[in-house]
Amino acid sequence: MIKLSGVIITYNEERNIEKCLKSLVNVVDEIVVVDSFSTDSTKAICNLYNVKFIEQKFLGYIEQKNFALTQATYNHVVSLDGDEALSETLQDSILNLKNNWTFDGYFCNRFNNFCGQWIKYSDWYPNKKLRVFDRRKAKWTGINPHDNVMPHNRKTKIGHLKGDILHWTYQSYSEFNNKTEHFSTIAAQAYFDKGKTASFFKIVFNPSWAFFKSYILRLGFLDGINGFVICVQTANITFLKYTKLWELQHQLKK
Repeated sequence: MIKLSGVIITYNEERNIEKCLKSLVNVVDEIVVVDSFSTDSTKAICNLYNVKFIEQKFLGYIEQKNFALTQATYNHVVSLDGDEALSETLQDSILNLKNNWTFDGYFCNRFNNFCGQWIKYSDWYPNKKLRVFDRRKAKWTGINPHDNVMPHNRKTKIGHLKGDILHWTYQSYSEFNNKTEHFSTIAAQAYFDKGKTASFFKIVFNPSWAFFKSYILRLGFLDGINGFVICVQTANITFLKYTKLWELQHQLKK
């Protein structure tokens, strides 16, 4: 039987962290929380669950999550954010793995809750994520803040588990607006650092395509008003990202 580490990064997650911990406590053999010096009750709640609590200055989403992997005792991990939890079906699926770990990692569907509504379309479901994996075979990668777990090579074998990662996203439109502004700034800087460029075409076309794909092709209109809001913000964060990247490019030329 293999042993599992639950690995979480947090910052001011008092609203959601207990749901996350409750879903892990009977599934994994240890829980590791890497916290970026929360100022709310996150630490106190975590201490109720006998977690390995590590305070680490925020390194960036990808960097912080990879650091957290190094703090786990066991190589087989379940990696979550503080606003995520395992559904009961997914808990059972992971428990079954402990006696029958066949692949190098496992995809899980992520089910997102937005303003109290579970979003079934809008490119937000099934929102497949590789979150149960052998840390020797995969790591966090991507462009901040859009991180994802990627296998080290193409020969890595990946399975798929029944059940969902339950994700409590934004619980108000104002929160969504603020995060869109924040994340677009991070994304623009990350693109700039990687040498990516913005153009007038990208500023006009990419947001339009993002909205059309999520609202029409991915059936976002079936999620009602919240589906529309999500798809508009999908376009908006793309627009903001490229306009901010454009601004960074021209500041460099001055």
